[in-house]
Amino acid sequence: MLRKIRIILALVFLVGITLLLVGIGREWWGWMASLQLLPSFLALNLPVMLGILILTLILGRLYCSVICPMGVFQDVIIRLRRFIGESLNRRQTSRMKRLKAEGRNLPKPVNHLKRFTFKPEHKVVRFVVLALTVASAFVTGQLLLTLLAPYSAYGRMVRSVAGLAEGDSMAPALLITAAVTFLLIFFLAWTRGRAYCNTICPVGTAFSIFSRFSLFRLTIDESKCVACKRCGSRCKASCIDMDRHYVDGSRCVLCFDCIDNCAEGAIRYRFVGFKPALPGKAATAQKSHEAPADSGRRSFIATGATVIGAGALAGSALNASAQVVKRLDGGLADVIDKKSPERRERLVPFGSMSVKHFYDHCTACQLCVSNCPNGVLRPSTDLEHFLQPQMGYENGWCRPECTACSEVCPTDAIGPIRQDEKLTVSIGKARVNLELCFAAADKEDCGNCARHCPTGAIRMIRADGYARPVPAVAHNHCIGCGACEFLCPSRPISAIIVDGLSVHREAAPHRGTHGGEGSQGEGRGVRQQRRRQGQN
Repeated sequence: MLRKIRIILALVFLVGITLLLVGIGREWWGWMASLQLLPSFLALNLPVMLGILILTLILGRLYCSVICPMGVFQDVIIRLRRFIGESLNRRQTSRMKRLKAEGRNLPKPVNHLKRFTFKPEHKVVRFVVLALTVASAFVTGQLLLTLLAPYSAYGRMVRSVAGLAEGDSMAPALLITAAVTFLLIFFLAWTRGRAYCNTICPVGTAFSIFSRFSLFRLTIDESKCVACKRCGSRCKASCIDMDRHYVDGSRCVLCFDCIDNCAEGAIRYRFVGFKPALPGKAATAQKSHEAPADSGRRSFIATGATVIGAGALAGSALNASAQVVKRLDGGLADVIDKKSPERRERLVPFGSMSVKHFYDHCTACQLCVSNCPNGVLRPSTDLEHFLQPQMGYENGWCRPECTACSEVCPTDAIGPIRQDEKLTVSIGKARVNLELCFAAADKEDCGNCARHCPTGAIRMIRADGYARPVPAVAHNHCIGCGACEFLCPSRPISAIIVDGLSVHREAAPHRGTHGGEGSQGEGRGVRQQRRRQGQN
């Protein structure tokens, strides 16, 4: 029964988070992203953090078994391996019966089922990876954390598959990193079960510290055990030592497969208190485990280095992603793709407060990228902010009525912001390059930027030396939404470019398009965001 309940809950979380990552039903599944450990930690979501800690101290690593999508994804791979093995065994049995009936020689049967065996804990490797991940977050940024965090890694895989299915032109760095991650996870799950969770994953290592002392744990009743070792052969965490009748609670992910496979009822999930479980007397010498442990450590160090190296190589070797550009030429220019301009400062979304706040809290899970309906967000390919989202207006602009990214961000990298607040917050300032402007070149009466500016920050004015009105920007009214840049007919670089602000500011009450009055907001968006985040 425990196993069935666990499977149902795990599938609900896996399906919900997957749908959320492809941009479906954020109003239904958004809360699941907030339950992920790393996002809740970066958002300082104390109720969730305390809830997960208490849950782990009481029940064990239920988070890894039910809530973590990468963990459940590995269970799917393990189940697929078993299904294929069972199918091959059935076909082999049928073939053997046929050969026997025909009086022919029978080949030696092969068991295609994957049988797990107990493996010693790679404690040194686990905690070295955890320490390096934490240290690198303070020293070199979040590259290592971004690559190894299970929720973010799963998000990149789902985003890549969804983008390819939709026909989007994806960032090569994202595709390569997602592919390497998928191959690593698939290989480890197929051959070693939950090895990633118990060796490489920093979240799994953090949980192991507490689950070792959880109130409820799996125990083996030696008086009932007949040493059939069926429980150990089904343990995907390789944490059941049948020689000593011991279950390593720090690695057990509570799949409960062992309970369902014990015909004698010798293994139970029960209350044991906070004291750590101690193994019984070893039936075999400890030396028998030493060589496999050393070999395993070398193997996992190699696989970890592979993932990190591939990500770094993708980031340094590949340029910004190729995007499918909506072609709006207005009849004024050749229809060619727009290129990303050189900005004096990065653009980060409304609600993120500042460039530093955004990148310090973002885990590159791609949730905001998947849910952005305007194509403004895309993963970065430079090593400093590898795969963390960046804004660009080659494919669309950030519409004032859209708050999708702020609604789904689980880490508070993009804080909550209302539609009316967006018109009072400035994330960037537009600047005009008259050398590229059609109106300044006396080609056409354009004015696209002025007509579509939602705050009336751009006016077409008469200026000395120009026969036609040219655009001028009132920077105190500009919010950096990018409507002007996106709709500018100049190709491949827009004549008007939005430079980001390192710290977001309050914008003056907007004047309305074409000089209309518009909203009379008083720049309260930034102040309200700061109050929400406890800042002065």
